[in-house]
Amino acid sequence: MECGSGTGDGSGSSRAVWGCRFVASRERFHAYLRASGEHRDDGEAEEEEEEEEAGSEQSEPPAKRGRLSEHGLGAESQEGVGEGENVPAERKRARGQNKSRPCMKPNHYEKSRLCPSVTQGCADKCYFGPRCRFLHDISEYMATKPADLGHSCVLFETFGKCIYGITCRFAKAHLGDGYQNIINTDLTKQWEGKSLVRNNLSKDLQHQLRKKKFSFKKADEYLRSLAKPHKNGGKGGKALGCSAEHLEASNCTMPQEGLGDTPECLVLPEEGGDPKQAALQSPIPIEGEGECPIKTAGLVTDEDIVKLRPCEKKKLEIQGKLYLAPLTTCGNLPFRRICKRFGADITCGEMAVCTNLLQGQSSEWALLKRHHTEDVFGVQLEGAFPDTMTKCAELLNQTIDVDFVDINVGCPIDLVYKKGGGCALMTRTNKFEQIVRGMNLVLDVPLTVKIRTGVQEKINVAHKIIPKLREWGASMVTLHGRSREQRYTRVADWDYIAECAKIASPMPLFGNGDILSFEDANQAMQMGVSGIMIARGALIKPWLFTEIKEQRHWDISSSERFDILKDFTNYGLEHWGSDTQGVEKTRKFLLEWLSFLCSIYISL
Repeated sequence: MECGSGTGDGSGSSRAVWGCRFVASRERFHAYLRASGEHRDDGEAEEEEEEEEAGSEQSEPPAKRGRLSEHGLGAESQEGVGEGENVPAERKRARGQNKSRPCMKPNHYEKSRLCPSVTQGCADKCYFGPRCRFLHDISEYMATKPADLGHSCVLFETFGKCIYGITCRFAKAHLGDGYQNIINTDLTKQWEGKSLVRNNLSKDLQHQLRKKKFSFKKADEYLRSLAKPHKNGGKGGKALGCSAEHLEASNCTMPQEGLGDTPECLVLPEEGGDPKQAALQSPIPIEGEGECPIKTAGLVTDEDIVKLRPCEKKKLEIQGKLYLAPLTTCGNLPFRRICKRFGADITCGEMAVCTNLLQGQSSEWALLKRHHTEDVFGVQLEGAFPDTMTKCAELLNQTIDVDFVDINVGCPIDLVYKKGGGCALMTRTNKFEQIVRGMNLVLDVPLTVKIRTGVQEKINVAHKIIPKLREWGASMVTLHGRSREQRYTRVADWDYIAECAKIASPMPLFGNGDILSFEDANQAMQMGVSGIMIARGALIKPWLFTEIKEQRHWDISSSERFDILKDFTNYGLEHWGSDTQGVEKTRKFLLEWLSFLCSIYISL
C-alpha cells in the first residue's frame, strides 16, 4: 500500500495522514537505502564496530537505533500532514525477556574472579597451572569485589559451612581474621555423608561423552536392527511377525526351564514385547542368518541370560496424583521444591535436549538434577531421531536416578518443530514409533509421552496416536488440550481429553490445561482421566496443590506470599551458589517467575 493523496474532504486527509505516517512506498524505501549507503564510508563503519565492542563490555547494552522516520524518511512521508495536527506516537508492544534491564553481566564479574583453588584453601595446587586466568591475590580480589548483600549466609546457617568462602556475597557472616572461612563443626557433622542433590555430571563421565568413549551397547544393537532388511522387503523399522501383545503374553507366562541346556544363548524380548525387538535380541538364527553373535567367557548366570520382562517392569503408581508439569526455564529445582512443599506429588525436570546431553554439556545436565525431597521424579527429553534419543535413554538409564523418562511431543516453538522434534513427531509416525520402541527397549524405568491434540487447530490426531503409543510400549500419556497452532491461547478442549482417556484405557492418561482452581481440578477428574498435570496454574499460585487437596480456596496473606519469595531465594542460593554468579542466576530466575506471579503484589 502506498501513500495516497487527500481528496479534499476530511476523510481523505485523515487517510493521507495515517497512510503517510506508517507506510512508505517501495520507491521511497529503496531511495532511502541507496542514500544512506552512499553517505556511509568505511571510517564510520569502523567507528560503529568499535562502539559495539565497547558496548558489549559495559554492564548495559547501547541504546537502540531509532525508526527509519527519524533518519529522514519521516520528513518525506509526512507531506500530507496538516499544520497543527498531532500524530499519535507509536508505542511498540514489549514482548519476551527484558534483556536491556540494568543488571550485572557475566563479562563484568568474570574479569576479577578469584581462582577456585584459593577459595577451597589449596592455592598451591591450582587446577589450571600457569594457564590460570583467575586472580590468586586475595587483597587484589577484595579491592574489586562488590559489597555484601546481607549479614546472614543461608549456606552457613543451614550446613555450617559456605563452600564459596571469601567469594560469597554474604561473606561477613562466616569470615574471621585474615579472611579465614569459619566452619560450624556441629552442623557439618549432621550433613556429613548425606546427598541432597542427585544426578550430577561427573568429570569422568563428561570426558567419556566428549571423547565418544561411552558404550551404547543396547542402543547400537537396536539401531542396527532398524537398518537391517527383512524378508518382506522393508527395513527393521516395520513390525514383524506376530503381534506385540502375543509376545508380551508369552514372555510373562512361558516357563524358563532349560535355559542353560540350550546350545544357543536365548535372550527374551525386552520391554513392550515388540516383534522386531525379539528378532533383534534373539540369538537363534533366522532364515539364513549366521550363528549366535553373542560369545561368553566363563560362567553364564541367570542375570546374563534372563532380561527384564515387560510384566516385571516397575509400574507407575500415580492414579489421582497431582503432577507438576516440566516447565522450561521456570520449572527449575528451587521452584519444584516450593511446589513440593505445597503438595505436588510428581515432579519432572525441565526439557533437556538429547544431543546436548550426549555431548556432555554441563548446562544441559544441570536440568536433570533431583532434590532428595522429590520422591517421584522424572526427566523430559526432546529429540527428533531414534539414534540420539535411544542412546540418550540408555545413557540416563545407566548414570542417573529417576522414576520415569518422558518424551516431549508437545513443544510448539519453531526452533524445535522445524528440526522435527516436539509436535512435529506427531506427523512423523515412523520416526515416532522407532523412538518410543527404542527408548522403551533400553530403559529399566517406565516411559511416558506428553502430546498435544494435534498440529493444526481444527484437526485433532491424538486419538489416532494414543492406541499406537500403548502398542509401542508407553506406560502413560499426558495430553495437553490444545494444538500447536493454539500454543497457550484459548480454552483447553477437555471434552476431547475425555474421549482420548476412554481410548487410552487401560493405559493411564493425564489431562493438562486450564487447571487454575480446585473446581477446575474436580471437573477435570470427572472426565475420566487418571490424573491432572498442572503447569501455568502452579506458576501463578504454587499453593494451588494445597487448595486441590484440601478442597478450599486459600486467600494467602501478604506475609506468607513474601515468605514464598524468600524461600525461593534461599533455595536458589543453595542451588546456584551464593557468589556473584549464583546471585545473578537466582535473580534472573526469580524475575522470570515473577512475570507469572505478578498477582502476588495485588494485595501488598
